[in-house]
Amino acid sequence: MILSLQPVQVATNSDDAESQLVFADGFLVAVLVRLSEQHGADAGKWFLEAGFGPVNRVAPSLFEDLGAARLWIIRQLGAGP
Repeated sequence: MILSLQPVQVATNSDDAESQLVFADGFLVAVLVRLSEQHGADAGKWFLEAGFGPVNRVAPSLFEDLGAARLWIIRQLGAGP
């Protein structure tokens, strides 16, 4: 499985615009949004704005960094430890 990320700006109606589209083998599986300073202690963390298929899970939806988000997505897709 090839997991790739594409940086984009998402219109979230907040300061949280920095985002990543996540593709698995060319299929869109998630949209991650980096939290802005308005989120206090969670600023800089990544939020699962949308997940599709096996990535459409309620928890966890907040990740310390993109590496943690990627690992969780890979596990949800059944391609990781």
